[in-house]
This record gives sequence, structure tokens and C-alpha cells, in this order.
Amino acid sequence: MDNYAIVVENLRKSFKKLTVLDGVDFAVARGSILALLGPNGAGKTTTVRILSTLLPPGSGRVLVNGFDVVKQAHDVRSSIGLTGQYAAVDEYLTGDENLQMMGRLYRLHGGKARQRSWELLERFDLTEAAARPVKTYSGGMRRRLDLAISLIASPPLIFLDEPTTGLDPRSRLTMWEMVRSLAAGGTTILLTTQYMDEADQLADKVVVIDNGKVIADGTIDELKARVGSGRITLTIAKGNDFDIAQRALGAEILSSDAQRRTVSIVARDGITGIREVLNRLENAAVDVDSLSLHRPTLDDVFLSLTGHGTGGGGREGDKTNLEPEDKLL
Repeated sequence: MDNYAIVVENLRKSFKKLTVLDGVDFAVARGSILALLGPNGAGKTTTVRILSTLLPPGSGRVLVNGFDVVKQAHDVRSSIGLTGQYAAVDEYLTGDENLQMMGRLYRLHGGKARQRSWELLERFDLTEAAARPVKTYSGGMRRRLDLAISLIASPPLIFLDEPTTGLDPRSRLTMWEMVRSLAAGGTTILLTTQYMDEADQLADKVVVIDNGKVIADGTIDELKARVGSGRITLTIAKGNDFDIAQRALGAEILSSDAQRRTVSIVARDGITGIREVLNRLENAAVDVDSLSLHRPTLDDVFLSLTGHGTGGGGREGDKTNLEPEDKLL
């Protein structure tokens, strides 16, 4: 247990008759990044709220930094940082004032709070905006300040609940670099996200949750290996019978779109496999406009495991998103 910052065993949570978490199990090694993936309503945010003591578990065992989230909630709160889905900052205070205020709430003395605030403003490239009201900040700057606030007490574990939602591509890349930097410094990070590329870039390990249950866990490579060697996407030329093309490709079809005239099939045996596919279509008198070969992605893994993308599935009941007032103290 000493090697794990988080241990979750048979975690269950219901809201009236709706079961949101149904026997969730996973562990997060110290100093690693774990990505908790799932569609809207899968139970990701509910899990984070329980791990951060904002919500009591229904049943099961949950240890955070060695502390029980029910019996030792104060110790848990003292050893974690939390960045929710929405930037929990005071818009009328400056960036420096927000950080110092949070430092005081963590019982840092005035001088220490000021010193820590300036260290974090420098680390997150916010020194030039330190004296400006936060209402003048861009979305990316607010997210960086929010993450800085989570680090004011130098916690060994941080929860990042969909930290890049709504950010532009450049701001997302900046956040990714900051997350990597934190992990390189020994901080343990639990990241929830709907973006497969984000998990692919950052996570040491992935846990996939759907309908309140863990349906897969492992490293990125281990999960991708479940899908196979990849997929081939073919565009059938106009004037050719699309149904005949599908019959020629047979059971290997992963998906098809008659309107776009595309068919995706399992990729096997490299170039030899591609040649065999084209020969089958040629024998069926079907012409191909284009062909592309795709390596497995986490999107492929998710689709294979759940039968839908990250935006679908789940239940409408998991509406326990972290609002600004949920910033952990």
C-alpha cells in the first residue's frame, strides 16, 4: 500500500435509485499520472468528489495518501490539491491576491503565503498579470491560476477534473507541459478527461469507466493492443455498388458510412493484408477512390470497449460536476 497514493476497492455510490458507481476498483502509483476516462455520466466526477472528500462514498474502501476518506477526511484534505472543471477563482481579486488568500486558508503565515504566491506566479508564467484582476484574464490564464492555487500548499497528490475543457489548442499544450512538469517533480496526478489525445500524451496508466464500472485498465500500449494492429479506411468510388463492397469485405468490417461511402476494416499483415483487401474488391468489380491506414488510438480502444464515443453513453444522473464553490480547502 505504501507504493500507492490512491487505493480504491469496491467503491459504490447511488443517488436515490440511480447507481452511479458500481464496484469501482483501481490504484494509482506514487509519482505517476493516471487518466480516468469515460463518457459524460460515466461516474468520473463523482469518483473525484469522493476521493477529495467532497462527497461520501456509499460503500467500499478508499485510501488517499494512506488516509481513509471517511475516517480521516481532514488528513486527506491536507494532503491533496484539486482543480475542478471550472476555474475556482475570485474574478475581482488579482492573481496574486487569489493565491495569497488560498495560502492563508491553508494556514500559511503572511510572509510564507506571499513567497509561495510569487513562486507559483513565476512557475505558471503569470508574473506580468499578477496585479491585474482575474476578470481580465483569458481562459487559459484562469486555468493556469486555478492549477497554481491547487499547489499553494505543495500537496503530493493533485486531482485534475477535465482541466483543459474549453481551452484553445495552444492553451491545452501549455497545460500539458505543466502537468508533465509536476509529475517529473514527483507529484501524483489523477486526471479525468474526455479527450483521448490528452490521456495518450500524459498518462502512465489509464482506467476506463462506463456506466459506473471499470471496464478496462492498463498502460496506453496495453489498451491499444486490445484493438489489434490498426484499421484500414476505404472510400468506395461513386458509381460502384456500396452493398457489394461491404459483402466483399465481409466480417472484418468495423464500421461503414453509406452516405460518405467509407468502410473501415481490421488491418492485418501489413502491406500483404492491404493488397489482399484490394484484390477482393477488384474481384468484386468495385473501385476504390482512396485508402488510409490508421494505427490504433485510444478512441479506437474506447469505441471497441463501449460501443460508443466519449461524448455518448453513460447516464444522465451523473450531474455532480465541480462548481466553482467546490474548491477544496
